[in-house]
Amino acid sequence: MAVRIDSSLEGIDWERAKADLAADDFDNGRSADALRRSFEQSAHVAFARDGDRVVGMARLLSDGVCNAYLVDVWTASAYRRQGIATAMTRLLIDAVPGQHIGLQTDDAQELYASLGFKPQPEFWSIVSGRWLDNDANR
Repeated sequence: MAVRIDSSLEGIDWERAKADLAADDFDNGRSADALRRSFEQSAHVAFARDGDRVVGMARLLSDGVCNAYLVDVWTASAYRRQGIATAMTRLLIDAVPGQHIGLQTDDAQELYASLGFKPQPEFWSIVSGRWLDNDANR
């Protein structure tokens, strides 16, 4: 069966999606319900489906004017290197013409470079509600 890319939240088995993310070592600890809410509350989403099974997903946060942030880009291991992440990312890029799109990646630099992304000199972040031990960073 051919993989199709769409932006519909309909028909997603979030429990199965969470299990698939965990099996692929791409789980960040969200519950299936939190995963669903993350996608529902995003400005734009993309899914890759093989029949009724989600085999890829990505989402874009955006202020709707000039800045967006690409997150949670995942393709199931068995489906990688087939252009699925590229197709999902292009769908999301096309949804926000003229916006600056940022992202963070540990190991997909080649993919994002092929789509026109360029490294930025620094990226800083904090998880709200968690205090960092500043003494450990000195």
